[in-house]
Amino acid sequence: MSPETDHNSEPSAIETPAGEAAANSSAAQAQSASGAATAVARAQETPNSTAPTVECDASEAPRANQNSISQDEHARVDAAGGPPEASMRETSVPTNTNESTETTEPTETMDQLLDQFSVPQPASEGEIFDGRVLAVTDAGVVVDVGGKFEGLVPAQEFLDSGNPIEFGSGQTIEVERLHERKDGYVLLSYTRAHRRRVWERIEKSYREHTNLTGKTVERIKGGLVVDIGVRAFLPASQIELRPVHDLEGWKDREIELRVLKLNRKRGNVVVSRRAILEEEQKAKRESLAETLVEGTVVTGHVKNVTDYGVFIDLGGLDGLLHVSDLAWGRAPQPASVVKAGDEIQVQILKFDKEKGRISLGRKQLLPDPWATVPEKYPTGTRVHGKVVAVTDYGAFVQLEPAVEGLVHVSEMSWSKHTKHPSKILKVSDEVEVVVLDVKPELRRISLGLKQTLPDPWQEAAQKYPVGAIVSGRIRNLAEFGAFVELEEGMEGLIHISDVSWTERIKHPSEKFKKGEVVEAKVLKLDPQNRRLSLGVKQVHDIWAEWFVAHKIGEILKGKVARTADFGAFVELAEGIEGLCHISEIEERRPKGERDKAKASRDGRGSSLLTQGQEYDFKILRLEPEQRKISLSYRAAQKQAERHEIQTFRSSKSSPNATIGDAILAKRQSS
Repeated sequence: MSPETDHNSEPSAIETPAGEAAANSSAAQAQSASGAATAVARAQETPNSTAPTVECDASEAPRANQNSISQDEHARVDAAGGPPEASMRETSVPTNTNESTETTEPTETMDQLLDQFSVPQPASEGEIFDGRVLAVTDAGVVVDVGGKFEGLVPAQEFLDSGNPIEFGSGQTIEVERLHERKDGYVLLSYTRAHRRRVWERIEKSYREHTNLTGKTVERIKGGLVVDIGVRAFLPASQIELRPVHDLEGWKDREIELRVLKLNRKRGNVVVSRRAILEEEQKAKRESLAETLVEGTVVTGHVKNVTDYGVFIDLGGLDGLLHVSDLAWGRAPQPASVVKAGDEIQVQILKFDKEKGRISLGRKQLLPDPWATVPEKYPTGTRVHGKVVAVTDYGAFVQLEPAVEGLVHVSEMSWSKHTKHPSKILKVSDEVEVVVLDVKPELRRISLGLKQTLPDPWQEAAQKYPVGAIVSGRIRNLAEFGAFVELEEGMEGLIHISDVSWTERIKHPSEKFKKGEVVEAKVLKLDPQNRRLSLGVKQVHDIWAEWFVAHKIGEILKGKVARTADFGAFVELAEGIEGLCHISEIEERRPKGERDKAKASRDGRGSSLLTQGQEYDFKILRLEPEQRKISLSYRAAQKQAERHEIQTFRSSKSSPNATIGDAILAKRQSS
């Protein structure tokens, strides 16, 4: 029968012989006590009454006492095994009519009966009570449970439970009365009583959320079996705050537990150790949170180490020591600085009470190497360092532990066409650099590598004077020209207008290719702004030779290359052109006639000059610097006419001949 059934069961309607004896004894005690009390009361109320009255009362009292004694003796024999004769002798009432005897004997009998009546009665079936161990026999444990009866806890009960009998004489134990009897004993159960008490304790712990102590006895799938008086299940997720992977190490350990789920009918109990730890942790956090202040220094233990930082246990609250706050300078690998379990001092940088986040710093407690950087590394100082990192935009050079500077890619070479930093420097290279700028408040130092190398522009005036013919490689082409590298760090620009004297070039790619070597002439040098102007057409300067060979006023032949509204371009020699303005082609006319003539030309330069035909032109103006030649067709024609008149006059010996005479003579000759 289960403990629940025993606990709720009603007492049996069938009484045992011992129960009947106890019941009869109780009734007899009550009856005898009532008769004795009546006799004494009457005797005391009428001390001086007549003899018949006293004798009558006295004669009734012995008969009542005798009956009550007889019944009491039977009960005492059953309970204690005493001889009835002795009891009868002690309680017999004398027939002597002496007054003292009549008043004393009934009083003593009543006290004895009241003492017997006050003895605790046997417990009812299913009741749990305390009993004193009288003896441990082969049959079991004999227990005195009061009421002048003894009970027996069978030895088989201990054998079935697998626990030996560990009780000694005189020890008080808790038992439950059963409805059976054996060998004159009332059967008792220690296991049932203990189990019921255990369940009551578990239920109370579940209701009041109190802790229980248990011992882990077995590992099963998903957790552990814990003995808390009954077998309870402790899931692996409820052992610690973090997952536990080694369950074998938790066997045979005494631990504090909290009941999570309870089903007494099925005998299922689920317990948790994590619930207790969470409560303790919460209490510690709340207590610790009241004492934490930003800026204070605290001591903690390294709980976990990751790539991005270290988690520190401050005694209930965890804080993050980020890798950037672990040490000055380049962030190291956290595992190379601390390990789990280390005790370190940290400073509270930021504490968010609402989110429970704590940011910690360790480098703030160490000497700051940047405090003396401005004095150690003033601008312009040459220093040596070690390359610790190379990126796309430059290289970091360590000048001393925790002090690094950046050599930007633009400060690695004098050349405008910078290479990738990895092609110039490599990690662990020892280099000499120049301090360009120091910003201690930002913890930045700008370094230069090219400043330790000769600057080609400082000697450009001596190496590349104006007018010098140089050669270089085409490095880049743009819409406005081509860049030529004369040496590393020294480049010049060939503008598109300096490519050809005569050709109209729209893009440098029409004449140059990237990587091609060309010759050019230095046209202009500006070392301060690091600019160099070059020209290809100036290498073979046919204009200079032409200007030397011709002068203003000279008549020369030229072929009309192209015409425009404002005049005609005349090719005087290969690669050399001059401009004959419209005003130097036709005679000057009034404005109205000029407009009509302009409309009749319909976009042509002049109706007198045809493209591709040769004509005589007179040089009106020369501009060698600008490579400009101004020509006049009209002036050349007038000069030719004057020359013909002079020739005609001299041939006819007629100094008064006119131009008409000359024209007439020319027609006649033709």
